[in-house]
Amino acid sequence: MVRIAVLASGSGTNTERLIEHFAEHPAGRVVLVGCDQPDAGVLERAWRLHVPGYLFNGRQLREGSVLRELRSQRIDLIVLAGFMRLVPAEVVRAFPERIVNIHPALLPKFGGKGMYGRRVHEAVIAAGEQESGITIHLVNERYDEGRIVHQASCPVLANDTPEALAERIHALEHEHYPEVVSNLIEGMRK
Repeated sequence: MVRIAVLASGSGTNTERLIEHFAEHPAGRVVLVGCDQPDAGVLERAWRLHVPGYLFNGRQLREGSVLRELRSQRIDLIVLAGFMRLVPAEVVRAFPERIVNIHPALLPKFGGKGMYGRRVHEAVIAAGEQESGITIHLVNERYDEGRIVHQASCPVLANDTPEALAERIHALEHEHYPEVVSNLIEGMRK
């Protein structure tokens, strides 16, 4: 059984989908939700779904406390779901090709430091893009530059607002992320 830790910073809708998807999955289970924001909704969602939460801050992430916790929980795969911090190099090296992230645009466009959430959708609309979407990628030591494992797209409509585009992007995230993570787990087991 692949033991999954989800790291998140926000409301936790993707985390909730992942927990539910893997609740009865034969190959993997979400066993820990880590969060760097004490008021984030993801902690409530994890608690409600009976998954232990782990609250930490940026210093603890940088200085190795989070890595020690992941190791003590025997984590095999880390899934980022709206996690806003750069994963430290030490963590990336400890989990090579076993940290996955979802980005709300079609990378390599509209990625990098500071490109998250509404900022991404505003930039896509301002650039006059005809489509946007999601990119699921492995994590390396730089923002949004890891190997892409899956992309899915949706149209950008002429009168789109960042909120309307975000709604379509969230639908893609919920549809694709659990399945892509399942496929990664199957690949780990071979």
